[in-house]
Amino acid sequence: MDTPTHAATLDRFRRTGAYLTGHFRLTSGLHSGEYLQSALVLQYPAMAEELGRELAGALPRASLVVSPALGGLIIGHEVARAMGARFIFAERDGSGKMALRRGFGVAPGERAVVIEDVVTTGGTTREVIDLLGQAGARVIAAGSIIDRGGGKVDLGVPRAALAILDVVAYPPEDCPLCQKGLAVEKPGSRQIR
Repeated sequence: MDTPTHAATLDRFRRTGAYLTGHFRLTSGLHSGEYLQSALVLQYPAMAEELGRELAGALPRASLVVSPALGGLIIGHEVARAMGARFIFAERDGSGKMALRRGFGVAPGERAVVIEDVVTTGGTTREVIDLLGQAGARVIAAGSIIDRGGGKVDLGVPRAALAILDVVAYPPEDCPLCQKGLAVEKPGSRQIR
């Protein structure tokens, strides 16, 4: 999908050095030769604001925007600002499950959107959607700056992305980069366990 928004989004990633190539372990556990380090784009407040405004424009209006920590925090905050909505975040508790902490809560029936920086398999976004549903919110949509899954991930709610890529990712046991003996990097916020 090569739209003006798609091209402009990828241009921002390339100009800031946020579109990396090599051998990477993704948050999903899959390996890939490409990695999108959103923090390198979002370190520029003007770019973060522009991306947030563009993503908010692609989503239905909500009174609450929720992002998983850590990668979704800045873009979620900017989407909430553009929507005039409240912003909170979910983070992993001691058992590794997504939780609302720090006194955050949702009202029964509150209309919410879940915002991530990059979606590959949608696992983390689904966790946040489930968490909000259990807390009584009504998740009406999800969004991300980048969809690495080619638009194929089903989150059970409508979703939008500013750029959709079909990036190849491999289970570690089938990774050709591992088979070539290339060292794997984990450039995101979570460490290799």
